[in-house]
Formats: sequence, structure tokens, C-alpha cells
Amino acid sequence: MPHIRRGPDGQIDSLHRQPGAGTEFMADGHPELLAFIGHTPASSDFGKLDADFVRVIEDVIDTLIVRNIINITDLPGEAQAKLFARKSFRERTARNSLRLFSDTQFGTVIDDTNFGELP
Repeated sequence: MPHIRRGPDGQIDSLHRQPGAGTEFMADGHPELLAFIGHTPASSDFGKLDADFVRVIEDVIDTLIVRNIINITDLPGEAQAKLFARKSFRERTARNSLRLFSDTQFGTVIDDTNFGELP
């Protein structure tokens, strides 16, 4: 439970775990508190950007390997292990993703009779 102390200008001056003289309680997610500790919405966007950038680098490495510019064995062992782990994870999640045309207990839902022969 964060407690804050404000400076003469009314801005948060310090953050404390316990209440003390001149401190006030502030809720965990309060925007003023988040700004004081440096957590802004822009900084949370960096996680998404980093994940996207990692995927780009991974695709570049795959392209270089496919074009025989580098071999997977040219990379350090740790890099190889991480690439294989990510590739394996993506393949597993792709297999478990939404299956639009899987068999159901209701039989064929889409009637695939010869629509091309209709007048």
C-alpha cells in the first residue's frame, strides 16, 4: 500500500511503504503514482514493440538460413536453442489455434452440394 509525501509544489516527492508523518495513502493504479514511478502508457507499448521486433529478427534469420547465407550452426548454441524453442512454441500454438473447418458432432455444417450447377 503506497503512501506518498508531497513537496511544496504539490507534486509527489517520495514514496513509502508505511504511513508516516506528512504522508498520504494513494491507490496502486493512481495515474499520478504511475507517472512518479515512470510507468507511462508509452513504456508499456515498448513490450509490444520488442515482441514484434524479435519476430522480425527471427524471420530475417530464417530467410538467411533458407537462402544458404548462414547455417543454423553458425549461431551460438544458446541462440540456436532459443530459435528452436520459439519455433516449436509457435508450431504448437498454431496447431491449437482456431479451427474453422474441424469435424463437429453436428456433422457437416456447410452444405457443399454442387452450387455451380444451380440455374
